[in-house]
Amino acid sequence: MLSAGFNAKEFCINLPLQPGVYRMMNAKGEVIYVGKAINLKKRVSSYFQKSNLGPRIQLMISQVTGIETTVTRSEAEALLLENNLIKSLKPRYNIIFRDDKSYPYVILSGHDFPRLGFYRGVLDKTHQYFGPYPNAGIVRESIQLLQKIFRLRTCEDSVFSNRTRPCLLFQIKRCSGPCVNQINQQAYQTDVKNAELFLQGKQTEVMEVIATKMQQASAQMKYEQAAVLRDQTQALRRIREKQFVDSGKALDADVVACAFMPDGSGKVCVNLAMIRGGRHLGDKSFFPQNADDYTPANIVEAFLAQHYLNRSVPPLIILGEKIEGETLQQLLTEQCDHKITIQLHPVGEKRAWLDMATENARLALKQMINRQASQEKRLLALQQELQMPGLNRIECFDISHTMGEATVASCVVYDNFSMRNNEYRRYNIEGITPGDDYAAMRAALSRRYQKIMSGEGQLPDLILIDGGKGQVAAAQEALQELGISDANLLGVAKGEERKPGLEQLISPALEKPLQLPSEHAALHLIQQIRDEAHRFAIQGHRSRRGKARTSSSLEDISGVGSKRRQRLLGRFGGLKGVLTASIEELQQTEGISRKLAEKIYKELH
Repeated sequence: MLSAGFNAKEFCINLPLQPGVYRMMNAKGEVIYVGKAINLKKRVSSYFQKSNLGPRIQLMISQVTGIETTVTRSEAEALLLENNLIKSLKPRYNIIFRDDKSYPYVILSGHDFPRLGFYRGVLDKTHQYFGPYPNAGIVRESIQLLQKIFRLRTCEDSVFSNRTRPCLLFQIKRCSGPCVNQINQQAYQTDVKNAELFLQGKQTEVMEVIATKMQQASAQMKYEQAAVLRDQTQALRRIREKQFVDSGKALDADVVACAFMPDGSGKVCVNLAMIRGGRHLGDKSFFPQNADDYTPANIVEAFLAQHYLNRSVPPLIILGEKIEGETLQQLLTEQCDHKITIQLHPVGEKRAWLDMATENARLALKQMINRQASQEKRLLALQQELQMPGLNRIECFDISHTMGEATVASCVVYDNFSMRNNEYRRYNIEGITPGDDYAAMRAALSRRYQKIMSGEGQLPDLILIDGGKGQVAAAQEALQELGISDANLLGVAKGEERKPGLEQLISPALEKPLQLPSEHAALHLIQQIRDEAHRFAIQGHRSRRGKARTSSSLEDISGVGSKRRQRLLGRFGGLKGVLTASIEELQQTEGISRKLAEKIYKELH
């Protein structure tokens, strides 16, 4: 129901005394808050009866012109529905955490010679997964470490099954060469088992196993094998010495801590520390939206629901805030098919983990505040320099190609003091003269802003163009063709010898180019946005060019049709493998004669 004269008292009288979810709406019909309740009537009525509501809640209630409710069978069902609605609707007055779709894992595949690798996505029971890890960098670092110690293969199956000679990783002692029978399956499985123990946090057990094998090898005068085992032991000892937290117990837990700015600004950070196999894998910091006037307990409750529902959960979650977690604990246990414990008052080593997570939350919050202050200073300087007090949203365009090949235009977005990665866009440019940057710029802006003419979206406060007068003129032409005459354009022309700090700013509104001092805060913001557009364009161009060259280099060879091309790419694991193959190796591919192998080798080299 929507009404300018919404009668809250009358509405609440008819509410049921059952659990459910309520949605508060404003005059535009937008959902501005979603909440759950054990008793809908009691919970919703409390908003309109209490006089001690915080300023933020009072403001929210003043905007309510309608409420919708959904009755559920239980509080747990209400919690699930509330979480789904918050994620899909993103109401203005709910605490909202950025939803990371998936976390990375280390995978040991279920093959006879298991593959060690990086993985994101749905977990498959045929493989072993270790994690999740807070970020991709830690996973890759762990894989490199395991390669050095246990020398497990990391190559894809298509490469592994078609190798005829050891690869570079074997030569630099990062792989034991199972693809070419340099190690038997039993010995390889021993390394796999030790890697499993290491990933489970049982480093001492691994060292004892390796030490025993080393002594046996030495007694049998297998000195080369004993040396390899000695190197593994030394590497493991160094790792254990560096480990920040190592309980010696194979415990999996997540530690959730919350930190507020003491100045009452409402800035808050939730820090998630991941403990796997008794080892601290790292932290991830979250900065929620709309968290003003909420207590730490409210914020942690919102985080737990949004973060863990519909995601794998460790058996133990350690908290620094006292919350009502019985329903969530029950729900997560049902979801994961194993007991989940939410621990509120940790002691001993677990308390040390919580203290560490709390300190990291404080540090991350302080760093975020400093970054934001720097961004605010930069934006204010740019507003003053361009005399645009309302400047907030900036979109920047760049063009990337190689001699006209695979032209890609990028558009990156800066808004509310930060880059908005989820709003970035790339445009593959076709139908222009190769290398014509002006035409490419016209095409990119036409595609970006054509929807504005149909009433969708709005112009940014400033459009940055990576280029000089020609690119700015091309951008202006594109906007004029769309009937847009009120856009603010600014070109960033590279200075003398393309040195940073010597850029010239070009705009139709300026009589002559503007050159700011190299230390000017406004210039630093422009450089930051321009460099990000450049990076995003190059990344897209390289990807497009690589795909085009992968297919075209073999397609251009007469006698190599689609079937032979697929066999070659499959046998050698991609074009790079084909390029490094000898004529004899090419000839071993089904359907490739000696003569054709020589022809392919000649064409590719």
